[in-house]
Amino acid sequence: MYHNYATQLAEICSEVKPFPVSAPMLTIKNLELAKSLNVAHLFNNESSLINALFSPTGELQTKSIAQKYGGHQFGQWNPHLGDGRGLLLGEVKNQQGQLIDLHLKGAGPTPYSRHADGRAVLRSTIREYLASEALHHLGIPSSRALALITSNEPIMREQIEKGAMMIRTCPSHIRFGHFEYFYHANMPKELESLFEFCFEHHFQHLANEQNPHLALLSEICRNTAILVAKWQAYGFNHGVMNTDNMSIHGITFDFGPYAFLDDFIPQYICNKSDHSGRYAFNQQPSIALWNLNALAHSFSNKVEIEQLKQALAVFEPTFLAAYKNEMLNRFGYSKTNDKAQTTNTEKRDQLAALQNRFVQLLADEFADYHESFRQLSHAVNDIKSGDFKSLSQHFREKEAFEQWAHDYKQHLEQDDACNNNLQSKMLGANPKFVLRNHLMQKAISDANNDDFTMVQNLLLVTGSPFQEHPDFEELALPPNELEKGIALSCSS
Repeated sequence: MYHNYATQLAEICSEVKPFPVSAPMLTIKNLELAKSLNVAHLFNNESSLINALFSPTGELQTKSIAQKYGGHQFGQWNPHLGDGRGLLLGEVKNQQGQLIDLHLKGAGPTPYSRHADGRAVLRSTIREYLASEALHHLGIPSSRALALITSNEPIMREQIEKGAMMIRTCPSHIRFGHFEYFYHANMPKELESLFEFCFEHHFQHLANEQNPHLALLSEICRNTAILVAKWQAYGFNHGVMNTDNMSIHGITFDFGPYAFLDDFIPQYICNKSDHSGRYAFNQQPSIALWNLNALAHSFSNKVEIEQLKQALAVFEPTFLAAYKNEMLNRFGYSKTNDKAQTTNTEKRDQLAALQNRFVQLLADEFADYHESFRQLSHAVNDIKSGDFKSLSQHFREKEAFEQWAHDYKQHLEQDDACNNNLQSKMLGANPKFVLRNHLMQKAISDANNDDFTMVQNLLLVTGSPFQEHPDFEELALPPNELEKGIALSCSS
């Protein structure tokens, strides 16, 4: 176990021990992830992890710390933030030799708890555990879940709920809000220490650039653009894109009232606390750029204004190119599949236009986003042969769909790069299983009655979301009318 952050940045964090919960029990463990992080010994028996966290000599609490940061929350600056219920336990090296944070969420009060209890409830802990793993297996960068610990300790939120803890992992827990806080608090020494730490441990490849700070900001802009492009392509609405929830590593981070879309409603708002729609699904790219502009102020003592603008200008073309590539991949046209695909720009653009028309059809029909792409994958060979009926039955405006299908068929006839194993490529890019809110509500309800079967089943199918899993067909079904579009609050 390493403690680089706690040791090198001691002046900007607080040493805090995890506060034990009542009757802790290791309920879910990610053994595959544990092995990749070389921490499988933490799960040797049922008490190993609990002892490592709460025993006076436990290896996970010898130098645990809470981090200080600020953030723009719904566009308003708030300097009074920090790890109010989470602790960085330390860093470990994975099998590739990369440092990875181990972080305990629901660890109890810290100096940044703002009079709160520092706990997490079972409901939100399950949601974060499931989401981080589901996104990872979709190929969307995310923090990951190592373990979920349940407790019989009651926690008061809008009502009494069961408490829980979770250990999550990611390259680091450094947020946009870290840089913002030390910049706005006029703490240049601490800000400089943070920059140096990032170059030493996380962005070593940028340290020798002519202007490493410009290179760092540019890379954060680029990685954030790619992340949000993947969100948009796979219908994921984060819900709380405050700058304290944005990672410098371009990963999905700090899950609140997120949702995968049901019906394709671009302006969908998954957070019922978001009364203005600031974090609506179709606003995520512009909000990401807004957040990057907020971050850029923290670099202004190191980078000239014009260079800041240059770094921020990376975002839009990167996002557009990444989104286009993700959607082309969903149509079985990955640039890695055939050399012709990287050279025939005109045909790629034609397919991108067809893809945009298909997505517009879904919006016009309020069609289920995920099921529609899976159905298209199954029907693509019929379309190639001129049979449009197998899919048109799912559309109210059959004539509009059949005109699109006719144009798509013509494209397939003219573009050989689309035809090699097309259906298998599409089935490998369009998930059968996504983590829908109505399924999680059922899983959480069962878990509150000590039945984690549904949670485990969701982990299974979203852990390999492109496979058929015939024994779990019900988990692939879209919600009924009453279950659609569940909006949740930030309470956790």
